[in-house]
Amino acid sequence: MATPPSLRTRHLHPAWIVAAVAFLALVGAAGFRAAPSVLMLPLQEEFGWSRTELSLAVTVNLLLFGLTAPFAAALMARFGMRAVTTAALLLVAAGAAVSVFATAPWMLVLTWGVMIGLGTGSMALVFAATVADQWFVRSRGLVVGVLTAGSATGQLAFLPFIALLVERDGWRAASLLVALGAFAVVPLVLIWLRNRPAELGITPYGAPADWSPPAPRTGNPARIALGTLARAAKKRTFWALVAGFAICGATTNGLVGTHFIPSAHDHGMPETTAAGLLAVVGVFDIVGTIASGWLTDRVNPRILLAVYYAGRGLGLLVLPFLLSEAVHPPIIVFVVIYGLDWVATVPPTVALCREVFGPDGPVVFGWVFAAHQVGAAIAATVAGVVRDSTGEYTLAWFGAAGLCVVAAVVSVSIRRARAGEPAARGVGSA
Repeated sequence: MATPPSLRTRHLHPAWIVAAVAFLALVGAAGFRAAPSVLMLPLQEEFGWSRTELSLAVTVNLLLFGLTAPFAAALMARFGMRAVTTAALLLVAAGAAVSVFATAPWMLVLTWGVMIGLGTGSMALVFAATVADQWFVRSRGLVVGVLTAGSATGQLAFLPFIALLVERDGWRAASLLVALGAFAVVPLVLIWLRNRPAELGITPYGAPADWSPPAPRTGNPARIALGTLARAAKKRTFWALVAGFAICGATTNGLVGTHFIPSAHDHGMPETTAAGLLAVVGVFDIVGTIASGWLTDRVNPRILLAVYYAGRGLGLLVLPFLLSEAVHPPIIVFVVIYGLDWVATVPPTVALCREVFGPDGPVVFGWVFAAHQVGAAIAATVAGVVRDSTGEYTLAWFGAAGLCVVAAVVSVSIRRARAGEPAARGVGSA
């Protein structure tokens, strides 16, 4: 039975409860996304593995984190968010717990890479896009910004605690803590996460009076994901978004997220101090990403992307000159600016996918996000090789800065969709 209009206006709309549970789920799964950067040095000291060997496990994780996303979006459309999210959290918890038995690099690839990569990839940012698409008509950009902040900030906020736990009790205790964090969110998802407003007999938040729900997707989720890719690939805008987001992944998760702590340690900075700086990035990421979501509802997302990438490139260009054994004001300025910019790119990218590709937008964003993680995986490995071969990360920072300039130019050149095209035709060939 439908909820009376008076109740809808008088009480909190259930969409906000769903968004809150989604936020907690993303935070719960995020812990192990950042943990490898803290665990690299303890593993290297205990087993003698090289940075390249350790980076391989991170690379597999980043690849699967991205490549799983479009199929996860299709699975959510077919079977619902609750079932997919529950399975994903359980897989993350299992991977983190089993990793404590690792005694060889291939075991890290299996746990860090395959299990946790599949688990986190089954949620990732396509989860945020799906929640916003299913439950919101108004304030979609803001919701994507808040949920994205939950995912990215969860990664970074865990770092100081994980670093302290590693220092006090060892890396295995830290892995078990992450497993517990992911598992603890499962009951909340089972109880409070609803797949669609129709399950409660209501309409999405901000839906007009004549709103009608889209037809549910049926059929093989893999076929849905691959079919959407085939249609999207006919548009130049898709490839522009892919290129920009690949560079986004390379310069956040792949490079800074994985190698900032080891790089700072090379300059004499304690791991806990470097982890604290990344946690500050997470704090300012909340502000930057939510603000980006608010701006995306009001400003041309192409311009926003160009500004974000240009600012990020400038920060990476000067970073090698800022790292030292102690924390000085310039590195604090870098951390604040980089935090504001960390995943501010997500809301405008989601908006462009929706604008250009219409109903296919969430699955298209899944493929764009896959490119994000491919870029992150390549950067994680290349940076490790650069460090092993040159003894420092300087070339990696400079190369990433140059890529950001490319992303800024590509983003501002994205064409606007034709009036009525997404709603009327979905993804076409024009």
